[in-house]
Amino acid sequence: MKRYIPDFITSMNIACGAVGVIFAFNGRIDLAFIFMLAAAVFDFFDGFAARALDAYSDLGKELDSLCDCVSFGVLPAVMLFNCSNACQFGQSWTSWAVILICVFSALRLAKFNTDPRQTSGFIGLPTPACAILIGALCYYVAHDPSSVIAGWMASPVFVPVVSVVMSYLLISEIPMFSFKFHKGDPRPLVVKRIAMLAVIVVAVLLCVIFKLNWSLAAVIVMACYIVKNIIYCIFDI
Repeated sequence: MKRYIPDFITSMNIACGAVGVIFAFNGRIDLAFIFMLAAAVFDFFDGFAARALDAYSDLGKELDSLCDCVSFGVLPAVMLFNCSNACQFGQSWTSWAVILICVFSALRLAKFNTDPRQTSGFIGLPTPACAILIGALCYYVAHDPSSVIAGWMASPVFVPVVSVVMSYLLISEIPMFSFKFHKGDPRPLVVKRIAMLAVIVVAVLLCVIFKLNWSLAAVIVMACYIVKNIIYCIFDI
């Protein structure tokens, strides 16, 4: 019976993603982002459960990618599409660039499943990180339509640029570390993770001190994660 527990947790990932898509289509960007975060929690703990219960399976691996495609590919694209149109007070043809995020998220997940190099880390931006960055941006804009970020979102070039940049990062050859700790991890990798934990603490404190919306902390953390990994790649750290 225990071998089905990780698959059940994974299934909750896609359930949250599907509910999030429905909320996003109905303009509830706030609730869509909450369900995206819930999907990310289930995505994190299904692997943890599989390791703890020694319940790995090929079915679980494929199911995980299918779930991620919905929760971290389709959902952020729909959120960005609706948020962009709301900021531009009508549907813009440039908003359709979000389709790239869906396509390249699927390519990223297929690449992950067939790439033996990605056992303890990632090659390219993980789909949850991409989705959370986009989802947090949309949540922040929905919370404060008069913000600077909302002004960027109203620009006809913002969505295409974000879509192209994130799509490139998804399938790039840039090594990116995983947040999951494993026994026997090399010290430099542990240091990188601890540094990211420090970034999370600082981002949360900034939002609390300056009374900013909490979603901005998620934007800062994910942006720092991407920038730090690019720097590590450039300088071979």
